[in-house]
Amino acid sequence: MTLTLRPMQMLWLAGIAMAILAGVGMLWTFDPNVAGNPFLPCLFRTFTGYFCVGCGLTRAMHALVHGDVLRAFSLNPLAMLVLPLLPLMIAHGRGWQPRMLAPLMRWVMEPRVWLVLIPAYWIARNLPWYPFTLLAPA
Repeated sequence: MTLTLRPMQMLWLAGIAMAILAGVGMLWTFDPNVAGNPFLPCLFRTFTGYFCVGCGLTRAMHALVHGDVLRAFSLNPLAMLVLPLLPLMIAHGRGWQPRMLAPLMRWVMEPRVWLVLIPAYWIARNLPWYPFTLLAPA
């Protein structure tokens, strides 16, 4: 099975690739842990004092770009687990469906999984007790 791309799809992919490269360049150049960086703070955390699902993601991506996988995982565990699945999810949505990944993709592409997982993670990372405190960005 071959996947052919139309010119507009290729243009979109090129745009996405350029945006990713620009993001990686920003994360390589600027440290979100230092005052005066160009990254916006989490507005949800600023207004409520609670962590959102994405809190720590910029710092996690910065750590990942610099090769510190354990630090990235400690800042946003869910994002680091989901990140490798994103290309598979996009490819699956575009029609690439290899049989060996079928069981995984059935689970990953099920909206009910995400409707339970994301709110549960959001709540759990704001609980003040161990082991839930491990989910909060360090």
